[in-house]
Amino acid sequence: MWVWYVSRSEGGSIGAIVARAKRNDVGTVYVKSGDGGSYWSQFNRGLVNALHGAGLSVCAWQFVYGDAPLAEARVAAATVKRGADCFAIDAEADYEGKYAAADRYVRALRARVGETFPISLAAFPYVDYHPSFPYSVFLGPGGATYNQPQMYWKTIGTSVRTVYEHTYLYNRIYGHPIYPIGQTYEAPGSASIRLFRRFAASYGGLPPSWWSWQETNGQEWGALGADSALQPVTGYRLEVVHPLLKRKSSGDMVVWAQQHLVAAGADLPVTGLFGRQTARAVRLFKEEHGLPANGVIDTDTWNALLAYTPVRVQWARRARPNARALPARRPLSADLPAKAYEIPTKR
Repeated sequence: MWVWYVSRSEGGSIGAIVARAKRNDVGTVYVKSGDGGSYWSQFNRGLVNALHGAGLSVCAWQFVYGDAPLAEARVAAATVKRGADCFAIDAEADYEGKYAAADRYVRALRARVGETFPISLAAFPYVDYHPSFPYSVFLGPGGATYNQPQMYWKTIGTSVRTVYEHTYLYNRIYGHPIYPIGQTYEAPGSASIRLFRRFAASYGGLPPSWWSWQETNGQEWGALGADSALQPVTGYRLEVVHPLLKRKSSGDMVVWAQQHLVAAGADLPVTGLFGRQTARAVRLFKEEHGLPANGVIDTDTWNALLAYTPVRVQWARRARPNARALPARRPLSADLPAKAYEIPTKR
Protein backbone atom coordinates (compact mmCIF):
# COMPACT_ATOMS: atom_id res chain seq x y z
CA MET A 1 0.00 0.00 0.00
CA TRP A 2 1.28 3.46 -0.97
CA VAL A 3 1.45 6.28 1.57
CA TRP A 4 1.50 9.86 0.32
CA TYR A 5 1.32 11.60 3.68
CA VAL A 6 1.99 9.62 6.85
CA SER A 7 0.10 12.26 8.83
CA ARG A 8 -3.09 11.50 6.86
CA SER A 9 -2.78 7.72 7.13
CA GLU A 10 -4.35 6.35 10.33
CA GLY A 11 -3.92 9.83 11.80
CA GLY A 12 -0.15 9.45 11.59
CA SER A 13 -0.10 6.65 14.18
CA ILE A 14 2.57 4.12 13.26
CA GLY A 15 0.98 1.59 15.60
CA ALA A 16 -2.35 1.99 13.80
CA ILE A 17 -0.66 1.67 10.42
CA VAL A 18 0.96 -1.58 11.53
CA ALA A 19 -2.34 -2.91 12.91
CA ARG A 20 -4.21 -2.05 9.72
CA ALA A 21 -1.53 -3.65 7.54
CA LYS A 22 -1.61 -6.86 9.58
CA ARG A 23 -5.39 -6.98 9.55
CA ASN A 24 -5.69 -6.56 5.79
CA ASP A 25 -2.76 -8.62 4.48
CA VAL A 26 -0.53 -5.69 3.51
CA GLY A 27 3.09 -6.85 3.45
CA THR A 28 4.86 -3.81 1.96
CA VAL A 29 4.35 -0.14 2.74
CA TYR A 30 5.52 2.45 0.18
CA VAL A 31 6.21 5.81 1.84
CA LYS A 32 6.94 9.05 0.00
CA SER A 33 10.50 10.04 0.77
CA GLY A 34 11.23 12.84 -1.63
CA ASP A 35 9.93 15.33 -4.14
CA GLY A 36 12.47 16.29 -6.75
CA GLY A 37 15.59 17.42 -4.94
CA SER A 38 13.82 17.77 -1.57
CA TYR A 39 13.93 15.07 1.06
CA TRP A 40 10.70 14.35 2.98
CA SER A 41 11.39 13.93 6.67
CA GLN A 42 8.42 11.59 7.14
CA PHE A 43 10.66 8.82 5.78
CA ASN A 44 13.01 8.36 8.72
CA ARG A 45 14.75 5.61 10.65
CA GLY A 46 12.11 5.63 13.38
CA LEU A 47 9.35 4.86 10.87
CA VAL A 48 11.44 2.27 9.06
CA ASN A 49 12.49 0.51 12.26
CA ALA A 50 8.92 0.40 13.56
CA LEU A 51 7.58 -1.14 10.35
CA HIS A 52 10.49 -3.56 10.13
CA GLY A 53 9.90 -4.54 13.74
CA ALA A 54 6.36 -5.52 12.81
CA GLY A 55 7.57 -7.70 9.96
CA LEU A 56 6.65 -5.28 7.18
CA SER A 57 8.80 -4.35 4.20
CA VAL A 58 9.31 -0.63 3.64
CA CYS A 59 9.87 0.96 0.24
CA ALA A 60 10.63 4.61 -0.37
CA TRP A 61 9.24 6.50 -3.34
CA GLN A 62 10.16 9.82 -4.89
CA PHE A 63 8.36 12.03 -7.38
CA VAL A 64 10.92 13.26 -9.92
CA TYR A 65 10.92 16.08 -12.47
CA GLY A 66 14.20 15.84 -14.39
CA ASP A 67 15.27 19.45 -13.94
CA ALA A 68 18.00 18.57 -11.43
CA PRO A 69 18.59 14.82 -11.88
CA LEU A 70 21.77 14.62 -9.83
CA ALA A 71 20.09 16.30 -6.85
CA GLU A 72 17.15 13.92 -7.27
CA ALA A 73 19.52 10.96 -7.27
CA ARG A 74 21.14 12.16 -4.03
CA VAL A 75 17.74 12.36 -2.34
CA ALA A 76 16.85 8.88 -3.60
CA ALA A 77 20.11 7.41 -2.30
CA ALA A 78 19.58 9.04 1.10
CA THR A 79 16.37 7.06 1.58
CA VAL A 80 18.23 3.82 1.00
CA LYS A 81 20.69 4.77 3.72
CA ARG A 82 17.74 5.17 6.08
CA GLY A 83 16.82 1.54 5.69
CA ALA A 84 14.50 1.26 2.70
CA ASP A 85 14.10 -2.28 1.37
CA CYS A 86 13.40 -1.00 -2.12
CA PHE A 87 12.91 2.23 -4.01
CA ALA A 88 10.29 3.39 -6.52
CA ILE A 89 10.80 6.13 -9.10
CA ASP A 90 7.55 8.04 -9.68
CA ALA A 91 8.29 9.71 -13.02
CA GLU A 92 5.41 11.16 -14.99
CA ALA A 93 4.72 14.00 -17.44
CA ASP A 94 7.60 16.19 -16.23
CA TYR A 95 10.09 13.62 -17.55
CA GLU A 96 8.69 13.38 -21.07
CA GLY A 97 11.43 14.11 -23.58
CA LYS A 98 14.17 14.23 -20.94
CA TYR A 99 16.38 11.32 -22.01
CA ALA A 100 19.64 12.89 -20.86
CA ALA A 101 18.17 13.76 -17.46
CA ALA A 102 16.83 10.22 -17.03
CA ASP A 103 20.23 8.83 -17.99
CA ARG A 104 22.01 11.05 -15.45
CA TYR A 105 19.50 10.16 -12.75
CA VAL A 106 19.66 6.38 -13.07
CA ARG A 107 23.44 6.34 -13.46
CA ALA A 108 23.94 8.54 -10.40
CA LEU A 109 21.43 6.56 -8.36
CA ARG A 110 22.97 3.20 -9.26
CA ALA A 111 26.43 4.54 -8.48
CA ARG A 112 25.20 5.30 -4.94
CA VAL A 113 23.04 2.26 -4.14
CA GLY A 114 24.67 -0.47 -6.22
CA GLU A 115 23.61 -2.46 -9.25
CA THR A 116 21.44 -4.98 -7.41
CA PHE A 117 19.38 -2.82 -5.05
CA PRO A 118 15.66 -3.26 -5.92
CA ILE A 119 14.43 -0.24 -7.88
CA SER A 120 11.14 0.06 -9.73
CA LEU A 121 9.59 2.53 -12.14
CA ALA A 122 6.06 3.67 -11.29
CA ALA A 123 4.94 5.55 -14.40
CA PHE A 124 2.08 5.91 -16.85
CA PRO A 125 0.57 2.51 -17.70
CA TYR A 126 -0.19 3.19 -21.37
CA VAL A 127 3.23 3.33 -23.02
CA ASP A 128 1.72 4.01 -26.44
CA TYR A 129 0.18 7.26 -25.16
CA HIS A 130 3.61 8.66 -24.24
CA PRO A 131 6.01 8.33 -27.20
CA SER A 132 8.56 10.76 -25.70
CA PHE A 133 8.71 9.28 -22.20
CA PRO A 134 12.11 7.57 -21.62
CA TYR A 135 10.87 4.14 -20.57
CA SER A 136 13.90 2.72 -22.40
CA VAL A 137 16.20 4.61 -20.00
CA PHE A 138 14.39 4.05 -16.72
CA LEU A 139 13.78 0.37 -17.57
CA GLY A 140 16.89 -0.10 -19.68
CA PRO A 141 20.33 -1.48 -18.80
CA GLY A 142 21.48 -0.19 -15.43
CA GLY A 143 18.08 1.22 -14.55
CA ALA A 144 15.06 -0.10 -12.67
CA THR A 145 14.56 -3.85 -12.60
CA TYR A 146 10.86 -3.83 -11.69
CA ASN A 147 7.95 -2.19 -13.48
CA GLN A 148 5.00 -0.82 -11.47
CA PRO A 149 2.56 0.83 -13.89
CA GLN A 150 -0.16 2.96 -12.33
CA MET A 151 -3.18 0.99 -13.55
CA TYR A 152 -5.99 3.18 -12.21
CA TRP A 153 -8.90 1.80 -14.20
CA LYS A 154 -11.63 4.04 -12.76
CA THR A 155 -9.56 7.19 -13.23
CA ILE A 156 -8.77 6.18 -16.81
CA GLY A 157 -12.44 5.45 -17.41
CA THR A 158 -12.10 1.83 -18.46
CA SER A 159 -12.67 -1.67 -17.13
CA VAL A 160 -10.31 -3.73 -15.00
CA ARG A 161 -9.89 -6.19 -17.85
CA THR A 162 -9.04 -3.49 -20.39
CA VAL A 163 -6.50 -1.77 -18.16
CA TYR A 164 -4.64 -5.09 -17.81
CA GLU A 165 -4.76 -5.93 -21.50
CA HIS A 166 -3.66 -2.48 -22.65
CA THR A 167 -0.93 -2.07 -20.03
CA TYR A 168 0.66 -5.48 -20.43
CA LEU A 169 0.59 -5.35 -24.24
CA TYR A 170 2.96 -2.39 -24.28
CA ASN A 171 4.95 -2.94 -21.07
CA ARG A 172 6.07 -6.55 -21.59
CA ILE A 173 8.68 -5.59 -24.17
CA TYR A 174 10.76 -3.80 -21.51
CA GLY A 175 11.50 -7.17 -20.02
CA HIS A 176 11.01 -6.65 -16.28
CA PRO A 177 8.52 -8.20 -13.85
CA ILE A 178 5.32 -6.16 -13.81
CA TYR A 179 3.79 -5.46 -10.41
CA PRO A 180 0.51 -3.63 -11.07
CA ILE A 181 -0.57 -0.68 -8.94
CA GLY A 182 -4.32 -0.58 -8.46
CA GLN A 183 -6.45 2.16 -7.03
CA THR A 184 -8.45 2.58 -3.87
CA TYR A 185 -8.89 6.33 -4.35
CA GLU A 186 -11.97 7.72 -6.10
CA ALA A 187 -14.02 4.93 -4.47
CA PRO A 188 -13.70 2.25 -7.18
CA GLY A 189 -15.69 -0.23 -5.10
CA SER A 190 -14.72 -3.43 -3.34
CA ALA A 191 -15.96 -5.66 -6.20
CA SER A 192 -13.62 -3.94 -8.67
CA ILE A 193 -10.72 -4.21 -6.24
CA ARG A 194 -11.29 -7.94 -5.85
CA LEU A 195 -11.50 -8.31 -9.64
CA PHE A 196 -8.23 -6.39 -10.04
CA ARG A 197 -6.57 -8.85 -7.66
CA ARG A 198 -7.96 -11.80 -9.63
CA PHE A 199 -6.64 -10.40 -12.91
CA ALA A 200 -3.24 -10.01 -11.23
CA ALA A 201 -3.39 -13.75 -10.58
CA SER A 202 -4.34 -14.36 -14.22
CA TYR A 203 -1.39 -12.26 -15.39
CA GLY A 204 1.26 -14.20 -13.54
CA GLY A 205 0.41 -13.83 -9.88
CA LEU A 206 2.73 -10.95 -8.95
CA PRO A 207 0.96 -9.14 -6.12
CA PRO A 208 -0.48 -5.68 -6.77
CA SER A 209 -0.02 -2.64 -4.56
CA TRP A 210 -2.52 0.17 -4.09
CA TRP A 211 -2.78 3.96 -4.28
CA SER A 212 -3.36 5.19 -1.66
CA TRP A 213 -3.60 4.53 2.08
CA GLN A 214 -5.23 7.80 3.06
CA GLU A 215 -8.10 7.38 0.60
CA THR A 216 -9.04 3.76 1.35
CA ASN A 217 -12.38 3.16 3.07
CA GLY A 218 -13.42 0.26 5.28
CA GLN A 219 -15.00 -1.91 2.59
CA GLU A 220 -12.01 -1.41 0.32
CA TRP A 221 -9.63 -2.47 3.07
CA GLY A 222 -11.65 -5.65 3.41
CA ALA A 223 -11.38 -6.33 -0.33
CA LEU A 224 -7.60 -6.01 -0.19
CA GLY A 225 -7.30 -8.95 2.15
CA ALA A 226 -10.20 -11.10 0.94
CA ASP A 227 -9.21 -14.72 0.26
CA SER A 228 -11.91 -14.89 -2.43
CA ALA A 229 -9.76 -12.71 -4.71
CA LEU A 230 -6.71 -14.96 -4.78
CA GLN A 231 -7.78 -17.10 -7.74
CA PRO A 232 -7.39 -16.21 -11.45
CA VAL A 233 -10.43 -15.00 -13.37
CA THR A 234 -12.52 -17.99 -14.37
CA GLY A 235 -12.52 -18.63 -18.12
CA TYR A 236 -10.10 -15.84 -18.97
CA ARG A 237 -7.49 -16.79 -21.60
CA LEU A 238 -4.29 -14.81 -21.42
CA GLU A 239 -2.82 -13.98 -24.83
CA VAL A 240 0.81 -12.85 -24.84
CA VAL A 241 1.38 -10.55 -27.80
CA HIS A 242 3.66 -7.57 -28.43
CA PRO A 243 3.02 -4.23 -30.14
CA LEU A 244 3.29 -3.96 -33.92
CA LEU A 245 5.89 -1.50 -35.24
CA LYS A 246 6.40 -0.61 -38.91
CA ARG A 247 7.39 2.23 -41.24
CA LYS A 248 6.28 5.61 -39.82
CA SER A 249 6.00 4.25 -36.27
CA SER A 250 7.74 6.48 -33.75
CA GLY A 251 8.38 6.84 -30.06
CA ASP A 252 10.16 5.09 -27.23
CA MET A 253 9.10 1.63 -28.35
CA VAL A 254 11.00 2.28 -31.57
CA VAL A 255 13.98 3.49 -29.52
CA TRP A 256 13.85 0.21 -27.60
CA ALA A 257 13.62 -1.85 -30.80
CA GLN A 258 16.57 0.02 -32.31
CA GLN A 259 18.67 -0.59 -29.18
CA HIS A 260 18.05 -4.31 -29.66
CA LEU A 261 18.72 -4.23 -33.39
CA VAL A 262 22.08 -2.56 -32.76
CA ALA A 263 22.85 -5.20 -30.13
CA ALA A 264 22.13 -7.84 -32.79
CA GLY A 265 24.67 -6.25 -35.12
CA ALA A 266 22.76 -3.61 -37.07
CA ASP A 267 24.56 -0.41 -38.06
CA LEU A 268 21.74 1.89 -37.08
CA PRO A 269 21.27 5.21 -35.28
CA VAL A 270 18.87 5.21 -32.32
CA THR A 271 16.39 7.90 -33.32
CA GLY A 272 12.97 6.66 -32.24
CA LEU A 273 11.77 7.02 -35.85
CA PHE A 274 10.97 3.90 -37.90
CA GLY A 275 12.20 4.86 -41.35
CA ARG A 276 13.79 3.16 -44.32
CA GLN A 277 17.06 2.36 -42.52
CA THR A 278 15.27 0.71 -39.59
CA ALA A 279 12.99 -1.25 -41.92
CA ARG A 280 16.04 -2.59 -43.76
CA ALA A 281 17.68 -3.58 -40.46
CA VAL A 282 14.50 -5.38 -39.44
CA ARG A 283 14.34 -7.28 -42.76
CA LEU A 284 17.93 -8.43 -42.40
CA PHE A 285 17.41 -9.42 -38.77
CA LYS A 286 14.31 -11.45 -39.61
CA GLU A 287 16.01 -13.17 -42.52
CA GLU A 288 18.94 -14.15 -40.27
CA HIS A 289 16.52 -15.54 -37.66
CA GLY A 290 14.31 -17.56 -40.00
CA LEU A 291 11.36 -15.17 -39.89
CA PRO A 292 9.38 -13.74 -42.83
CA ALA A 293 11.79 -11.18 -44.27
CA ASN A 294 9.71 -8.01 -44.14
CA GLY A 295 10.27 -4.71 -42.38
CA VAL A 296 7.62 -5.18 -39.70
CA ILE A 297 8.27 -5.87 -36.01
CA ASP A 298 5.55 -8.23 -34.82
CA THR A 299 5.31 -10.56 -31.84
CA ASP A 300 7.69 -13.17 -33.29
CA THR A 301 10.20 -10.47 -34.18
CA TRP A 302 10.04 -9.01 -30.67
CA ASN A 303 10.59 -12.45 -29.18
CA ALA A 304 13.75 -12.83 -31.24
CA LEU A 305 14.96 -9.28 -30.53
CA LEU A 306 14.40 -9.57 -26.80
CA ALA A 307 16.89 -12.44 -26.65
CA TYR A 308 19.59 -9.77 -27.05
CA THR A 309 20.77 -7.43 -24.31
CA PRO A 310 20.05 -3.94 -25.65
CA VAL A 311 22.86 -1.47 -26.10
CA ARG A 312 22.91 1.28 -23.51
CA VAL A 313 22.75 4.70 -25.12
CA GLN A 314 24.72 7.37 -23.28
CA TRP A 315 22.22 10.18 -23.70
CA ALA A 316 24.01 12.24 -21.03
CA ARG A 317 27.45 11.79 -22.60
CA ARG A 318 29.53 14.93 -22.67
CA ALA A 319 31.14 16.11 -25.90
CA ARG A 320 34.83 15.33 -26.34
CA PRO A 321 37.21 18.25 -26.68
CA ASN A 322 37.48 19.38 -30.34
CA ALA A 323 34.63 17.03 -31.33
CA ARG A 324 33.11 17.95 -34.69
CA ALA A 325 29.58 17.17 -33.55
CA LEU A 326 27.79 17.20 -30.23
CA PRO A 327 26.57 13.80 -28.96
CA ALA A 328 22.84 13.18 -29.23
CA ARG A 329 21.14 14.14 -25.95
CA ARG A 330 17.84 12.52 -26.88
CA PRO A 331 16.25 10.66 -29.79
CA LEU A 332 14.40 12.58 -32.50
CA SER A 333 11.15 11.12 -31.14
CA ALA A 334 11.66 13.00 -27.86
CA ASP A 335 9.82 15.98 -29.36
CA LEU A 336 6.62 14.01 -29.88
CA PRO A 337 3.65 15.14 -27.75
CA ALA A 338 1.69 12.78 -25.55
CA LYS A 339 -1.35 11.33 -27.30
CA ALA A 340 -3.33 11.63 -24.06
CA TYR A 341 -2.87 11.65 -20.28
CA GLU A 342 -4.78 8.65 -19.02
CA ILE A 343 -4.13 9.58 -15.38
CA PRO A 344 -3.52 13.00 -13.81
CA THR A 345 -0.06 13.79 -12.54
CA LYS A 346 0.40 13.71 -8.76
CA ARG A 347 3.06 15.33 -6.64
